[in-house]
Amino acid sequence: MSITNNLKKIKSTLPSQVKLIAVSKTKPLSDILEAYQAGQRDFGENYVQELVDKVSESPLDIRWHFIGHLQSNKVKYIAPFVHLIHGIDSFKLLKEVNKQALKVNKTISCLLQIHIAQEESKFGFNEPEIFEMLHSDEFKSLKNISIKGLMGMASFTSNQTQIKNEFNTIQKLYLKLKQAFPELGISELSIGMSSDYLLALEHGSSMLRIGSSIFGTR
Repeated sequence: MSITNNLKKIKSTLPSQVKLIAVSKTKPLSDILEAYQAGQRDFGENYVQELVDKVSESPLDIRWHFIGHLQSNKVKYIAPFVHLIHGIDSFKLLKEVNKQALKVNKTISCLLQIHIAQEESKFGFNEPEIFEMLHSDEFKSLKNISIKGLMGMASFTSNQTQIKNEFNTIQKLYLKLKQAFPELGISELSIGMSSDYLLALEHGSSMLRIGSSIFGTR
């Protein structure tokens, strides 16, 4: 099945307000261009160097999403062009994004990563840490970042009940934050990948990060 057909098939199942992020990590530029020709404009990458290399050879109107674990010392390389950083998992990283955004005279949109999975390998904030940070004067002093919402990754498991419970946890927190911090204008919930995106849609996902169902397995 072609990338074009895969995209059409997935998009036909999505509500109009849901954004599809095509996860193109490790995939060649030719695959990205095929998806682009089929109308896809939002692409997600996990590795800074790979992303930087691809940006220089890709159409200018692509919206690049950084969806991997981002190290503070790498922020400067993507700050000039990144559309949205999905994985802000510490206050230290958020402050570095603000610093680099200021240097290139822009505001960078960010999602706060919430640790919902049971695996220890996943990164992210817990609920008390989020509230403590958002209430702090130091956070309020950051003028070059914009918090758009939350991102989370469910456990890698076939247990549907567990995945539902994890998505339910982040959905509840998302709604709680929208109510508690209306001034932030939170509007995005980035949950759901190839294996669990239908469950994510049931829990209010506004952004799906889908790779293998579009480009094939790696």
